[in-house]
Amino acid sequence: MKNDGQLKSKNLGMPWSLVLAGCFGMFAATATGSTRAPFLPDMAADLNVSLPAIANLFGVTAASWGLASYFVGRISDRTGRSFFLVGAPICISLAMFFASRVTSYEALVVIIALASMCCGSFTATTLAEVSVRTAPAFHGRAFGYVMTGQSLTLLFGVPASALMGAAVGWRGMHVALAALAAISVVGMIGALKVQPPVMSSALKSSVERTSMRDALTGPIVRLFLALITERLSFGLAAFYYAAYLRTAYSLPIESVALPLVVFALGNILGTVVGGQVADRFPYRRICFAVGLAGAGLAALPWFLWRPGLEITVAFGALFAFLTAVARPSLLASLAEVPEDVRGAVMGLNSAVASIGWLIAALVGGWFYAGIGFTAFGPLMAVMCLAGALIVVPDSRIRQRRVS
Repeated sequence: MKNDGQLKSKNLGMPWSLVLAGCFGMFAATATGSTRAPFLPDMAADLNVSLPAIANLFGVTAASWGLASYFVGRISDRTGRSFFLVGAPICISLAMFFASRVTSYEALVVIIALASMCCGSFTATTLAEVSVRTAPAFHGRAFGYVMTGQSLTLLFGVPASALMGAAVGWRGMHVALAALAAISVVGMIGALKVQPPVMSSALKSSVERTSMRDALTGPIVRLFLALITERLSFGLAAFYYAAYLRTAYSLPIESVALPLVVFALGNILGTVVGGQVADRFPYRRICFAVGLAGAGLAALPWFLWRPGLEITVAFGALFAFLTAVARPSLLASLAEVPEDVRGAVMGLNSAVASIGWLIAALVGGWFYAGIGFTAFGPLMAVMCLAGALIVVPDSRIRQRRVS
């Protein structure tokens, strides 16, 4: 017999207050890392360290984020998620404020690591909570809207930080990030009050718990493997696209802003469209595979062919659109695990994604030094096509429907 929590979650449609609060929280969490990019030289000079040392903070962010996502996801399945949904943004806000006051590189590393752990805690529990409070037929759209917060960081967060940084510097920017995280706390508290509490089966002692070994079935593991290839490809684009434009077309730094905005718009549009597709087409893994394969085909001429800036920017937007179309289907497929391990699986999603980001940073630098940007297109195409093929054995799995 199904427990009350499962019946309630199936009667819910789209929990808009939680989705919007999650979207804003994703924006605030992602901004803590990505908005650091324009300030690398200033931070290095201020703290008297090399530029690579400051750049290594991105690796610290990815590793800390990924580890915390998995462990907090597992813990929240047993203890509930409200504590992390509210407490993590509070800690992020405090960490960003203290980061604005540091005087040594070592202290900054510790603070960034702690902040990233809080970010990972928030993202893992947010995705799990949204999945529990949303009917399965709406999972694609709900995840798509929540993940739009990350895309908005590319569209607004990084350009705004560069503009604000001219006036307040990198320390003032971290104060602004602290304020942003504090605002997200208010929104999340309001969302948790508006939405009726859903009793997770993980919290009911009368129900037998699902082990992680049972949850990590072949189809779920293959989704994680495909996720690594997808994040690796997207990471190469996110880390090196601006440098590629400046190198290929001899652009000054201020001229790179518009192509990056177009890239971000493609990502946002793809996320929204992908959520709709994931919920309306019964075979979500096929949606993911088709979107990822298309992105791989778009990546091939993107870095290999240089017919003109406009066409290159168009290929970049197409790549961003197609990868974003694929992502909601992936997340919705991962959410089709029992509720009592959903936090752990969603946390593992962030941890596995971090592996892809780290590989992208390492492999991208090696390929650029050895071959140049011409190697990026074939590498991204191979990774995307490999990710699409990985899920082909499970392409007949239909999404769960609400009866």
